[in-house]
Amino acid sequence: MTRPAGVVFDMDGLLLDSERLARDLFFSSCKELGCEVELAMYHRCVGASWEATREILTGALGSRTYARLETRWTQRYQDAIHAQPVPLKPGVEALLARLEALCIPRALATSTRRNVAETKLRASGLLPHFSVLVCGGETEHGKPHPDPYLAAVAGLALAAEECWACEDSDNGVKAAYAAGLKVYQVPDLVPPGADVVAFGHPVLESLEELVAALE
Repeated sequence: MTRPAGVVFDMDGLLLDSERLARDLFFSSCKELGCEVELAMYHRCVGASWEATREILTGALGSRTYARLETRWTQRYQDAIHAQPVPLKPGVEALLARLEALCIPRALATSTRRNVAETKLRASGLLPHFSVLVCGGETEHGKPHPDPYLAAVAGLALAAEECWACEDSDNGVKAAYAAGLKVYQVPDLVPPGADVVAFGHPVLESLEELVAALE
């Protein structure tokens, strides 16, 4: 296996165990406000942009109810990430250390807005590992469109086909695949759908498997 010239990572659910935190705070906020959202509806938002999430949940709840829910959910999430660092997913430290030792540059392509992304990365000690950050709202289109990954590889001054992408969600895989990167998926909350499995990309148990792939 040829080593990549660069690696582009998603953040939530891949590097940070933050998707469970977001999900749990979402449903506790729903309960507090007396509204209901099916789990399958919430799963459609995993890996999606803020705009797409808002569109999906506004369609389910109506604009007024979602506005109240969004305010409460956002505040509880902000309180949580400022209270303590979000735990890392298995294999993150080993993989980033090995990439650094091999002088392979690393970028981040996340749907999370920059201020929140930097807060979480800084608290977890991961921020210095990335020379390029592409965050939510910084490209014309978010995931599942390829724009975030195209911006990330451009920031690394590399061609997409030279790079690996590491993702947990189907939306992220679709974005990276469309951009032309070699995609590795480590599913978190939601297993890959049949349409994504059909891409034929490697689906891993954890990022620890990629450490071995680099040797």
